Amino acid sequence: MTMTVKTSTGPIVKEQATVETEISKVTVIAITAVSAAIGLWGLACFIGGMIASGGPLAFIGSWFGAVSGM
Repeated sequence: MTMTVKTSTGPIVKEQATVETEISKVTVIAITAVSAAIGLWGLACFIGGMIASGGPLAFIGSWFGAVSGM
């Protein structure tokens, strides 16, 4: 006895991206890139301040003096 089994893979679904979807993807990428650039700039300024003040302890002391007005 031979048994034949038919399987169905179902309908093929094709997705079409809309203009709004693509614009939102580009917007998310742009916001992420700008945020990363601002973060890197802040880190560079922080490191530059530590180097200019003479090290981490001097940097903290200078910051405290600037904030407290001493």
